[in-house]
Amino acid sequence: MECTTLLSEIDAILNTASFKDYCPNGLQIQGRPSITKIAAAVTASRTVIEQAAAWGADALLVHHGYFWKGEEAPIVGMKHGRIAALIKHDINLIAYHLPLDAHPTLGNNAQLALKLGFHVVGQVTTEPLVWHGTSDCLTLGELAVRIEQRLGRAPQVIGDARAAVGKVAWCTGAAQGYITTAAACGAQTFISGEVSERTFHEAQELGVNYLACGHHATERYGVQALGEHLAERFALGYRFFDDHNPV
Repeated sequence: MECTTLLSEIDAILNTASFKDYCPNGLQIQGRPSITKIAAAVTASRTVIEQAAAWGADALLVHHGYFWKGEEAPIVGMKHGRIAALIKHDINLIAYHLPLDAHPTLGNNAQLALKLGFHVVGQVTTEPLVWHGTSDCLTLGELAVRIEQRLGRAPQVIGDARAAVGKVAWCTGAAQGYITTAAACGAQTFISGEVSERTFHEAQELGVNYLACGHHATERYGVQALGEHLAERFALGYRFFDDHNPV
């Protein structure tokens, strides 16, 4: 299919126009006009680009692309290496950030809930990127074990393993700052990807259990769900490349 057609379809699916983001959503680096094989990854790292090229991808679909707000403009060093590789192999780089976090079924928060077996109640009114619901795990320790088993890495845990999980709130990636939002909505447990030094004190003083499950680990699933959806809907070749990242 034509790349322009694919982009229009994704924009419609993710309602991209409704988001004010920290980076451009959609086509970031232009490649060949026709797409038959689409690769997907969490981040457009040099390793992923080379793997996608070796597989023969026409497009690379990622959650973390390039051109972030506030970054240096010159295309030099690492940035030059990545972009040069994409241009050399004529691969379209397609990136969706907040629209992919927020989608009600394909998004990172929705997919993490499926992965961890949460019952989704809804989104926090004051911050829709934070979701909330319940878990059938009774204690924080049980939930930590489930996360390690299903995400493939042990979470950093703040709280007593014997504490009740209660109402759960979550937001994938670098969302540790939303712990106050989670507490305000009545959550007893909050989950995000990254953790900061201040998070320990905030969790203790707010009386909230906290689990940092990894930025990469919590955001593997949205881009896979979107890629699989596109592959099935438009009969495209598809492959996910999971460039290991312990962060």
